Amino acid sequence: MYTRDERGILNNYASEPQMYFADYPSVEQQRNYLLQGGIATLLVSALMLTALAVS
Repeated sequence: MYTRDERGILNNYASEPQMYFADYPSVEQQRNYLLQGGIATLLVSALMLTALAVS
């Protein structure tokens, strides 16, 4: 889709994807999110303690 102004310049517009509502995560997905959060917390904590120990 495009428009043309009075000087003949084209404006191109991207096609917009169809919108939809997200589904609430299942119990298994919630458990996976919790596991990923725990692993990320451990990783960041280990990095911070390593940096503190080295300095």
